[in-house]
Amino acid sequence: MTGESRPARRALGRALLEGRAMAADWAPTFDAVDRAAFLPDLMWPFDTRTHTATAVRRAEDPDAWYAAADRDAPIVTQWDDGAHTGTEPGRVSTSSSSMPSVVYALLQDLAVDDGMTVLDIGTGTGETAAALAHRCGSGNGGGVATVEVDPAVSRQAGARLRAAGWDATVVVGDGAQGYADQAPYDRVLATVGVREIPGAWLEQTRPGGLIVAPWGTHFTHADAVARLTVHQGTATGRFTRPVEFMKARAQRLTLPDHGAYAPTDGADASTTDVTEAEFVTGQYSALPFVLGLRVPQCVQVVAGKEDGARPVWFYGLGDRSWACVVFRDGADTARVWQAGERRLWDEVEGAYRWWTGQGAPGHGRFGLTVTPEGHRVWLDEPAAIVS
Repeated sequence: MTGESRPARRALGRALLEGRAMAADWAPTFDAVDRAAFLPDLMWPFDTRTHTATAVRRAEDPDAWYAAADRDAPIVTQWDDGAHTGTEPGRVSTSSSSMPSVVYALLQDLAVDDGMTVLDIGTGTGETAAALAHRCGSGNGGGVATVEVDPAVSRQAGARLRAAGWDATVVVGDGAQGYADQAPYDRVLATVGVREIPGAWLEQTRPGGLIVAPWGTHFTHADAVARLTVHQGTATGRFTRPVEFMKARAQRLTLPDHGAYAPTDGADASTTDVTEAEFVTGQYSALPFVLGLRVPQCVQVVAGKEDGARPVWFYGLGDRSWACVVFRDGADTARVWQAGERRLWDEVEGAYRWWTGQGAPGHGRFGLTVTPEGHRVWLDEPAAIVS
């Protein structure tokens, strides 16, 4: 089935332009690089409203398969690092085709142009590498190197890139190491979430070049896109928008079971006047991002609401401290319990008060500076350090 015979694909392109997820100068690339050409026969379109994935095979239901390919939604293409078999969803999604609106927004942030060299971290299906190859034009001195840690994923992406006629160097390896053989690069793009910007990316980027990468803390799954200008040994820039990507495998977090934390017996009990509406703002709001900055080494888990009550848990990563706040419908205050070396809710509430005291700034007011000494997040200007 060709793109011309798929009205849903044409409608998707118009929607991306009208919603400004895709800049007009990227429209020729969207037309030339068909997402469907990079998807496997068996895939799991992900419903972002219900957070469920359902298998579809092109050989069995091509109409449903192409409808999923032409929808602005993520598609899982691998579960459990490739160990999963069968059509039912696996335990953890470990490779995917990202939402087209997210991909083209990242490409817009990258400010790539004809003749540039680009390092693409996290090959996945290969579609992003193809888009970069189309835009850079290897025949005009540009070139794309794409790095993928999973050999099977890389092999499949390489085959699809070759079949579609796109020229990119496909590398199996740890993306944190970059790919020095084709350095220096004008641009580095990561389509995996990272907790640290690797030094190799700075070293392999030309002075004045850009690194665009989803960055965040372990506090939540959602990150913010850091758009960093590289200088000699350093990089700095602002965050552009919230986003969620699968995390780089070397930087994944495995949280201990709840039972590994401090016992509930003897937990300190208190109350707070922070309300659920104020605090549970959704993972893509700026608040969880800021809490992760101000409360280091902590993970938040927001439980579902049951019988009018919603627990929100906090777990320490450096020790076995924990806290829980329970919001109840109609109550003026929420109950709090906390135990361990740290008083995590006290830290979280203090961070919340700081954020509201700053005028509840969004992601765009924050920036990141990376130096050999570490990472510094700032508000409005690099001198105003947040964490």
